Parts: sequence; C-alpha cells; structure tokens
Amino acid sequence: MRAGVENGGNFLPGRKEIGASIVFYLKGEKWMKAAEPSGEAEELLNRYSDMVLRIALHNVKARADAEDIAQEVFLKRITARRSFASPEHEKAWMIRVTVNQCRDFLKSARNRPTVALEESVPDSPHSTEVLDAVLCLPVPYRNVIYLYYYEGYSVREISHILRRRENTVSSWLFRARAALKNSLTGGFDDES
Repeated sequence: MRAGVENGGNFLPGRKEIGASIVFYLKGEKWMKAAEPSGEAEELLNRYSDMVLRIALHNVKARADAEDIAQEVFLKRITARRSFASPEHEKAWMIRVTVNQCRDFLKSARNRPTVALEESVPDSPHSTEVLDAVLCLPVPYRNVIYLYYYEGYSVREISHILRRRENTVSSWLFRARAALKNSLTGGFDDES
C-alpha cells in the first residue's frame, strides 16, 4: 500500500491504492472506497489537476490546503459520474466546484483557531510582485482576474461560471485592475 499517488508531476495526498483495482481516499479518520481506477480518472487528473491546484492556491495560498481542496474536487467529479456536452462545460464545472470548495474552506477556516504557518506559493513564469498583488485582492476580484487573465475566459463566460451578472463581473474586473494598479505603482499616478 502507498499513500498518495503521483501522476505526471501532480500529487494528490491521502489517496491509497490496493493492488491495481480499487482506490480509497481518507475521509476524517476512515478510508473510504472512491472508485475503480479507470483511464477516465487518470485523464481527468492529467487534464485538470494543474488548473484546479492553481485556482486553489490563488484562493487559500497554502499548498497543503490547496492539495486537500484539489483532492475533494476530483473526488466529487469522479463520484458524480456526470456527462458533459463538451470539454468546455466540464472545465467550467471543475472551476465552479473548485471555487465553491475554496469558499467553503475559507468559511470553515475562519471558525477554527489555528496558528498560521506561512508557505510560499511556488515560483511561476509570472512576476512574483504581480502574483503577490493578485493574492492580496479580495476573493471575488482574485477569481475574476484569474479566470480572465490566466484561463482566458471572457466576461460572459466568467459570469456563467460564477453565476453572477455580466455587469457585476465587469465591475469586479474594473475594480480589481484599479486595485492592482494602485498596489503595483505604490498608490502614485503618473500625472505631473
């Protein structure tokens, strides 16, 4: 038996394989049967694990918490056994579930008295200064910036994913850009 399974550089902790046919996951103190491993599950992990982990990291900032959220998202997807009209619908569903899991985690984290241990977000091809500024934004702004700039969704698509009106998404995007500009320029305008 081994805990955790590495898939193409991606790691989801708390998963255990017995033999080559049954996958279990840790729920509280108890191992639960998740599903028979299939090519579909491996394909899901390969296709969406990086995206789900990035979204979770943008929201919760701690890698261990982000990995826990990613694990929950994939378990929901595998156990849901839903079919989607297109890969884009499936991707939107994965994003929606990830955002909801992050929101639920943050709500529950507020009620738990813990001592925070700082974990840095791994270096990415993007500037750490910009990434730090994005991570300091309020959650709605952070999600909109991420979906617009990192995933390439339009305002209309983001409004469907987040279940908000297009005007709300546009407003959040405008405010997020202004907050980023203010944060990155130190609050000074270029006016003379």
